[in-house]
Amino acid sequence: MRIPSPRAFRRARTPDVPLEVRLEVPPVAESPGPEVIAWARGLVKVYGSGQTAVRALDGVDVDFGRAEMTAIMGPSGSGKSTLMHCMAGLDSVTSGNVTVDGEVVSRMRERALTTLRRTRLGFVFQAFNLVPTLTAEENITLPLDIARRPVDREYFDSVVDAVGLRDRLGHRPSELSGGQQQRVACARALVARPAVVFADEPTGNLDSRSSAEVLGFLRHSVDELGQSVVMVTHDPTAASYAHRVLFLADGRLVGELRSPTPAKILAALGQLTGATTKAGPATEADADTAGPGSERVAGTGS
Repeated sequence: MRIPSPRAFRRARTPDVPLEVRLEVPPVAESPGPEVIAWARGLVKVYGSGQTAVRALDGVDVDFGRAEMTAIMGPSGSGKSTLMHCMAGLDSVTSGNVTVDGEVVSRMRERALTTLRRTRLGFVFQAFNLVPTLTAEENITLPLDIARRPVDREYFDSVVDAVGLRDRLGHRPSELSGGQQQRVACARALVARPAVVFADEPTGNLDSRSSAEVLGFLRHSVDELGQSVVMVTHDPTAASYAHRVLFLADGRLVGELRSPTPAKILAALGQLTGATTKAGPATEADADTAGPGSERVAGTGS
């Protein structure tokens, strides 16, 4: 199946008028419903102590939707990577609660966290982290092999066909392009049917074409396979593949953008940083040229 890129979603151009986006903190319920796959309440993460303490996360309340792709963005030092690491059990929390698929991650000990990460979560990082002596197929099934779980061949085939790796399964990483290696990493993250896939700058080492292939597959995994994906990125084009974008600043959740486009994301980031892009202010015409989203900005104050 061919995976669409943002160019497939172009719409009629609109007049060149500066974009205005209104970012508001999305509301959260005290007890999230079944439409929420992962959530945090009062999440605080402090590094260091005393006068050198850094408050990376400052009381974050956030929900991540089931079968939804969410991008997390923000200026450097905003806490976006820390949020993902705390949600995924890769870093401990100072206070607050983190729950993923009904499991209270913030209260788990290391052995339970290891089991959770191995069996319930999927990861895609900027570095491909493939085992060089294994074939693509062996790398994909590695998490299941380690957990001594059988491979669902029907689902394996659907994932492999979705990432377009059928003719590369017998190749080792050194025989694959960067984009193909990252697609192997994506397939590896998905083959165990995790509750959530956490992706940290998954296209940071890729060219634009390979990036589009990987991002298109991640979006396809949500729309067609029902996967839930949480992605940290600094790239507005990458974030535009998501159903929504969450913005952090100074360790706090400051806004949400639904059905994003690259231009609207740039406009929102400009509001947070006060910066102006080299190309000048984003316009409505820019918003129509890329990104699978529509033009609606969502979010209700909490």
